[in-house]
Amino acid sequence: MSDGVYAPTEVRRARYAVAAVFAVHGAVTGSFATRVPWIQDHASVSAGQLGLALAFPALGASVAMPLAGSVSHRFGARNALRGLITLWTLALVLPSLAPNLLTLCLALFVYGATAGMADVAMNALGVEVENRLGRSIMSGLHGMWSAGALIGSAAGTLAAHLGSDARLHHALASVTLTLLGLWFCRWVLDLQPTEDEEPPPRFALPPKSALLIGAVGFCAVFAEGASLDWSAVYLRDQLETSAGLAAACTTGFTFTMAVARLVGDRIVDRFGSVRTVRASGALAVLGGLLIVLADRPAVAMGGFALMGLGIAVVVPLCFAAAGRSGSNPSLAIAGVATITYTSGLIAPSAIGTLAQATSLMVSFVLVTVLAGGLVAFAGVLRAGDRDRPKLSPATAAVPERRP
Repeated sequence: MSDGVYAPTEVRRARYAVAAVFAVHGAVTGSFATRVPWIQDHASVSAGQLGLALAFPALGASVAMPLAGSVSHRFGARNALRGLITLWTLALVLPSLAPNLLTLCLALFVYGATAGMADVAMNALGVEVENRLGRSIMSGLHGMWSAGALIGSAAGTLAAHLGSDARLHHALASVTLTLLGLWFCRWVLDLQPTEDEEPPPRFALPPKSALLIGAVGFCAVFAEGASLDWSAVYLRDQLETSAGLAAACTTGFTFTMAVARLVGDRIVDRFGSVRTVRASGALAVLGGLLIVLADRPAVAMGGFALMGLGIAVVVPLCFAAAGRSGSNPSLAIAGVATITYTSGLIAPSAIGTLAQATSLMVSFVLVTVLAGGLVAFAGVLRAGDRDRPKLSPATAAVPERRP
């Protein structure tokens, strides 16, 4: 992919454009998540049926992600991202229109499929920009996703507080985010396949290297999903805190993750991907130990904060390593994304099942053990630590040729 010539200013501008697209992607997620109760009532589904329906976004993403490489090869990276982010922002309206369980499941499948393909396309472009800049930017890009999700959540919370119809709310959000996404895509790199480049297969297993990288991402996303969905319950049930303090713990966890991602690139540039993930894993393990040994809410909250700091940069670095791990970056990134989406899907239910069989504390022992996997297997991210020349007019203007 890519024979274009880009001046240093174009590469830097592309960085900010991709960051803005990440924020748009996150804003869609935040806008949806805050209106799930309204969607449940409108579709007249029970809690169990809602749980079933909420599995369909991950299912749709897993099925569609391998197609993203073919779309980029056929239409070029810029047009592919423009089309896929538009499909994703427009898909926001579908769940709130669903009148029953069947249509809700179908809507969420499409919602997840478009989300997954846009995710792969924007991460692949992020890796390309990072290669040309010669310094880490993936952590910051994912930090922008978190910032967008917070903005979307805030708008959704306000809409819910005002009692607005989610169909109207999501229609307005969809139009706004579609226009923003199209606007920002104007400045991303317009990478095109070379004349002799073979189109990627529509469906293929990811390379072995991507599976190993994905396993590291699996550990991080499992810890993230468990902490997001169960931290408030842990404080309420294990430490008997108030509902407000329990909710504050979840907010604090989300905030520490966002901050760590926004500043994580500087740490990666200084210490490299492998050492950063090993140190991050150690922080996450320390956080997990504080959680399971806590006898006071403040200790557990500190543990969840450390857990957030420890896992924040892992997934961005997994995408960066996947993008440099072989001759087909899109396929490798799709493989890593599929594994991490799967982890996010099974983590909450796995924690709940284990907690029911034993206790919630034992569930977070499992989370702590998986966090230890980051320390043990960080070496598979070494592809992200190859020597990359710093940006100069010469190196930025002539992008690296990819096989």
